[in-house]
Amino acid sequence: MIDTLPTGAARVAAIVGQPVRHSLSPFLHNAWLRDLKLDGVYAAFGPKDEHAFERLILSCRSNGMSGLNVTAPFKEQALALADTVADGARNCGSANLLTFDADGYVHAQSTDGYGLIRAFDLQAPACDLRAGPVVIMGAGGASRAAVAAMLDAGAPEVRIVNRTLARAEDLVFAFQGQAAQGVHQVVTAFELTDVDRAFSDAVAVVNAASGGPLPLFDALPDHATVMDMTYRPLKTNWLKAAEERGLKTVDGLNMLIEQARPSFEAFYGATPNPAFDIRGLALAFLGETE
Repeated sequence: MIDTLPTGAARVAAIVGQPVRHSLSPFLHNAWLRDLKLDGVYAAFGPKDEHAFERLILSCRSNGMSGLNVTAPFKEQALALADTVADGARNCGSANLLTFDADGYVHAQSTDGYGLIRAFDLQAPACDLRAGPVVIMGAGGASRAAVAAMLDAGAPEVRIVNRTLARAEDLVFAFQGQAAQGVHQVVTAFELTDVDRAFSDAVAVVNAASGGPLPLFDALPDHATVMDMTYRPLKTNWLKAAEERGLKTVDGLNMLIEQARPSFEAFYGATPNPAFDIRGLALAFLGETE
């Protein structure tokens, strides 16, 4: 273990959010650091409000920090504070990855969409997201990232279902004109009371909402795939209901792990070992089983 302990030359990164104590990100990144025997540290910061978050970013510009992962409620603010913004972050309206260069400039990216699509690739490889409509439940920040990811993946239609129709329509407006060049794609809005019509002929449904009633899956085709972004618990009531209906499911843990991989590379200049069973370790840490 001695050769894996950090030194004064360690690269330092962290997850920032409020609350942040529940985050699995420190476990993932520090496990990769130990596996690769890298001189690095990954911590967690919990600024009390947006003013504290802004002061943290100002400090990181000059203190040698490699970068930050950003979670709720600071993702949109992270985008606004950056000096340069990658297209993926701009499209989804938020940033979950900030890196700092030697001159103090802040660069914003989003790896959420990458993690979402990779989760489908790993757990539902037969699901062709280009074959039909994809439904996103909720209209918050996580939903916006999911819409951007599904459009990038080639979904011909993304249907946003939300309790308040006006919020779903706001997302539709935000994505006008962002369809892939030369490809006909549409984004539409539905109220929660109209969820059966939204589910009709959908190839996938992604739950990006917190709380709310559990919808019935009777209107979904038998070949549809259902995902829940939550990973605590791993098998949510949403996924249990989908499995009882006989549908393929994707959990939120793989999304978390896969969105963390490009962040790790940005922070530490190394790629996590693909043979290292990080999911198995995470499941054990969470007290979960497959």
